[in-house]
Amino acid sequence: MKKRLLVFLPFLLLTMGVFISCEEVEEEGKYSNWQERNQAFIDSIKVVAGDNYVATLEQLEKIQVGEMFYIMNDLISTGNNPQYIYCKKLVKDMSGQRPLYLEPISVQYYGTLINGTKFDGTFTGYSAIDQNIPNPPKNKPTDFDSPVTFDLASTYMTSGWKQFPQFMHTGERWMVYIPWDSAYGSGGSGSVPGYSLLAFDVILMGVE
Repeated sequence: MKKRLLVFLPFLLLTMGVFISCEEVEEEGKYSNWQERNQAFIDSIKVVAGDNYVATLEQLEKIQVGEMFYIMNDLISTGNNPQYIYCKKLVKDMSGQRPLYLEPISVQYYGTLINGTKFDGTFTGYSAIDQNIPNPPKNKPTDFDSPVTFDLASTYMTSGWKQFPQFMHTGERWMVYIPWDSAYGSGGSGSVPGYSLLAFDVILMGVE
């Protein structure tokens, strides 16, 4: 038995090495040309949004479910370099409450990268690669999915996350696409590589 094990051991180690190498190659390929791919994704949603820029509440009220639009990220925009956040309403409720900057919010959310990889979230929602999202959405939080509370003014929040919830009403659900310069920048954070656009399926549950 020991002799058989010794004969088999080199083959086992070789097989394990090949398997690990394949995983490493696959992981590297997953994020190859990452900056260029993210920029291409941003360019594609710019085309869909077109001239649908929202700057006032009156303009926001006219936005229909499934319509792509964009808002300015006032926190980091300059006159020569405006930064935008791209949004699409999945559920509309103009009767809900809008949060102010200093008010904590309760949300359910699902965060993915442009390749659909989940990096954070409280429930299984729609990802960056989901294009034909039904109305009303089918993917919903379950009784086991607990919302979280965010303080918009907190220093750990990215500038994009501090901005778009102020345009939402409680009860609404949006797909939100935050370009890398309004997210984790060129350096990334944790499992999020640098130059990553972040896509979020967000439900504003309440204002606290």
